[in-house]
Amino acid sequence: MEEQIAELVAKIATLEAKSGGAANASNTMFAEMYYYLTIPLMVIIHAGFLAYEMGASRQKNVLASGIKNILAFAFMVPTFYFFGWFIYWAWAPGFWPTAESWQTGLDFANPAGEVMGPNLADNATGVFWGAFTLFAATTASIFSGAVIERIQVFGFILLAIVLGSVAWVIGASWGWSAGGWLVTTYGYHDFGAAGVVHMIAGFFALGVLINLGPRIGKYNEDGTANALSGHNMPLTLVGLMMIIVGFFGFLMACVIVPGEGWSFFPDKWATIYGTPTTLSALSFNILMGFAGGIIGAWVITRDPFWMMSGALAGIISCAGGLDVYWPPLAFAIGFIGGGMLKPFAAMFERVGIDDAVGAVTVHGVIGVWGVLAVGIFASGLPALGGADAPTVSFMGQLIGAGVMFLLGFIPGVLCSLVLRVLGLLRVPPAAEIAGLDITKVPLSAYPEGINPSTASSH
Repeated sequence: MEEQIAELVAKIATLEAKSGGAANASNTMFAEMYYYLTIPLMVIIHAGFLAYEMGASRQKNVLASGIKNILAFAFMVPTFYFFGWFIYWAWAPGFWPTAESWQTGLDFANPAGEVMGPNLADNATGVFWGAFTLFAATTASIFSGAVIERIQVFGFILLAIVLGSVAWVIGASWGWSAGGWLVTTYGYHDFGAAGVVHMIAGFFALGVLINLGPRIGKYNEDGTANALSGHNMPLTLVGLMMIIVGFFGFLMACVIVPGEGWSFFPDKWATIYGTPTTLSALSFNILMGFAGGIIGAWVITRDPFWMMSGALAGIISCAGGLDVYWPPLAFAIGFIGGGMLKPFAAMFERVGIDDAVGAVTVHGVIGVWGVLAVGIFASGLPALGGADAPTVSFMGQLIGAGVMFLLGFIPGVLCSLVLRVLGLLRVPPAAEIAGLDITKVPLSAYPEGINPSTASSH
């Protein structure tokens, strides 16, 4: 009898071990699949930006704008592989890399090491790298639309690499990491990257636009501005809606799955800061911010372009605090963001900034609002998980916003200035007047033409 009992106990122990192993494997594969799926969802963002930019371009520049956007995406992948991912790990937690953080970069992102390649024992590195690569590509696409119809492709690619694989990555190390100095010192909280992605990209674009200058024909001799309308507003609106769809994947990737060795909790979803959250909270607030942004822009403009831009602005307005806002508050914050768009875009236009798609306003200015809104409406909440965590404050968010502005604007203005001096920033006037599709591609987007009654006059 004792032998039978002992045998039965041994079998039960074996079954429990197998069951536990199966449960762990299932959770690991779920986590891997979760982040894997965020990648194609974020690719939809870039399909949207592609349609958005081509629709916002005049007929003579459609394909040139599309090529530029596609190349930005393509160049982000190898550059983020070879050094962008390393920078993210090596720059945290301090202002400047240390020997210890440099080693962390080598441990987690050495492009010549085993960690950055197929490894049956590693279900995490590839999918995390892929998600962050798409964040990088998003910054490049944000910048891309602002400079259409007059920038050189080579100069644009160099600028996109600086932004997507260096500048925003440092911002993420400082403010989008549980160990970043902006978080641990000032309680900076930016769940959905209103500052880390949108502000940096938007103000990088502003820095470039200062050196790039306006499109020929944008301004009259008296300084008044002309509307250089895109050739296909429906395509632009569809592109903006696709960006919104893709941002569900973007914001999914901002959440940490529970139950893994790298997770903050065994049984709860978490933000990148280690504070608890749920996908339910995101569902409420993304949709409420989206709707608030559209309605806010509609109230001010009645313009379909600004209404769909308002949808994006509504989500960016709420992005920093999507994990903590009450849904009616998210709606109100998004409403304010949507209403801000047209007045700020007009302000930039009056001072000579020719931003073809309003990227500086939608991403830069609204990113500032999104960061500061957390300090206004979530002040006092813990910025990090764990005991004795720093708390969110308006001053901490203001400091974070200032850092994100500088991380975008300074590289943008300095790098574009160097390219301008070298003659690598802007296409020649004759090529711009004739159209970049004919002079630079050279192909025609519409070889059979467009009905003259609907064609742009510009």
